[in-house]
Formats: sequence, C-alpha cells, structure tokens
Amino acid sequence: MYAVIFTATVGDQDERYGDMAEKLRDLAMAGFGCTDFISATQGDQEIAVSYWQDEADIKAWKQQAEHKVAQQLGKTGWYKHYKVEVVKILRAYANSDALSES
Repeated sequence: MYAVIFTATVGDQDERYGDMAEKLRDLAMAGFGCTDFISATQGDQEIAVSYWQDEADIKAWKQQAEHKVAQQLGKTGWYKHYKVEVVKILRAYANSDALSES
C-alpha cells in the first residue's frame, strides 16, 4: 500500500478548480486504483492524501491526460508552491470501530 501526500500553498484558483478537482478524484478512484482520498484546506494551505495499492497505479495516474492538464494549471497559477511525496506504508492500524467501517 502506498500514499501520495500533496501539500500546497493556494494561488489563484479560478472557477475551473473545484470542478476539475472533483472530476479527477472520481476518475482516480474509478479507473486508476486509488482506494481512498482525503483533503483539507486551512487558510491558504492545502493537503490531500490519496491511497494506492501499488506504485504502478500512481505512475499511470501521473501520466493520465486530464491529470496532466491539472498539473500544468497547478504550476501556472492554482498553487504558489506545492510538494508531492510518495510513501510506502509499512504498517497501518486503527481501533476496531474504524476497521469495521472500511
């Protein structure tokens, strides 16, 4: 299991941003092996964590055409700064109630 951690300082997010973010999240989960996606914004800081079964799915997602368009829009204005970290999850655990919800 892998996680992709995206952190950013928000820039100029036009009306396309929200629609694009929702569309890409749905596409990643439906067709590219993303198993979960969580995001939060506080002030001008944004974080998103997505979970994937394997690194090949992450690499395929990075090359997906609409995702590449969004990446370019992010670089040219939606974000002032961003960072992407791909991490391998060595261990995961939760309380029994959380496990039964998954």
